[in-house]
Amino acid sequence: MRSDMPTSGPSHRTSSLSDFGGELVNMKKVSICCFTDTRPEYFDNSAAVVAVDVIRATTTTITAISKGRECHVAATLEAAFATASRLPHALLAGELGGEMPHGFHMTNSPAQLAARTDVSRPLVLLSSSGTRLMHEVCDSASAYVGCFRNYSATIDHLAQNRNAVVLIGAGTRGEFREEDQMCCAWIAQGLMESGFVADNWATRELVERWRGAPKDAFIKSRSVDYLRRSGQLQDLEFILSHFDDIDTACKLSNDEITSVTVAAEVLT
Repeated sequence: MRSDMPTSGPSHRTSSLSDFGGELVNMKKVSICCFTDTRPEYFDNSAAVVAVDVIRATTTTITAISKGRECHVAATLEAAFATASRLPHALLAGELGGEMPHGFHMTNSPAQLAARTDVSRPLVLLSSSGTRLMHEVCDSASAYVGCFRNYSATIDHLAQNRNAVVLIGAGTRGEFREEDQMCCAWIAQGLMESGFVADNWATRELVERWRGAPKDAFIKSRSVDYLRRSGQLQDLEFILSHFDDIDTACKLSNDEITSVTVAAEVLT
């Protein structure tokens, strides 16, 4: 666990646009997009895909992994109950449209999950946007989940093991929310400082927008407004107090998320 938690994003040298130019063939590439864009990069099996939903699905799943809890995700209510039925004493967590479904044990809350002691119960998580994104990318050749808790570990792992990375923000009500932009941009910046190049102008612009931003720079997001209106600011406080404190990347395979160590894969 990292003891030197940052107050802002990666703060290495400032790049000029000329740093991004030149021939991209045979170079490591990174791009950022939003799930609502339905871009073809989702289905590029040559790239590692990273799903990001800071508020709150990927923060919740990565919190589960950090506690040693088995973790599964579901795209629909029916899939969540089906997954829970085959797991011993499963913990059903999540929301649809901001409401916890009937029969669930808790909402999609990383703060609540971190406080629980029943870590032997496998988590089955459902959310309006984040778990749908995870389901969409889970059949990719190499799929991961990321949040602010493990963004440096994700950078380290991908830099050593992948040649192409697509970072996808979950998208909520048609918006690429600020917290997901910022997390994707920080991971992209770290990869670029490790030898990757931005694959398009949109990625370059997002990296520059969020470069050196304080860790609370996303609080103008509508996602934060929702947490405030619904009395769930404990999750915002949890996110802001848990930056870069987990030293593991998290990989998604089928519906299960597991931890992986740096250099655990063959570079592709």
